[in-house]
Amino acid sequence: MHPDDLPDPGSVLRHERTFTTDDVRAFAGVSGDRGDHHEVPDDEGRLLVHGLLTATLPTKIGGDLDVLAREMTYEFLRPVYTGQRIVCEVTVTDVTRRDDRAEMTADIVCYRGDADGEEP
Repeated sequence: MHPDDLPDPGSVLRHERTFTTDDVRAFAGVSGDRGDHHEVPDDEGRLLVHGLLTATLPTKIGGDLDVLAREMTYEFLRPVYTGQRIVCEVTVTDVTRRDDRAEMTADIVCYRGDADGEEP
């Protein structure tokens, strides 16, 4: 993407996804993280989704913009289970454009968007 085509500060980009049992099992295979909490269903038949799997949500938006991430910091506040809808909102806070590239800063929040109303 050309630097001039990046979203302006204040823009909010959104992506949502519901992780499946197959997603968790595939990620366990790739990452090697096979803790029981990711492989043994809970009383409701759900698996705990790997934190770093949920952290892939912002990378989808970055890929759409064709940007490279230099720094990302995460704080995981609540567990995510298979079958729960997760919403990722990227709010662009700054864009510095140069001739052939740009630097973009954003605040990212991912939250459970279930009927339980986990939205921030």
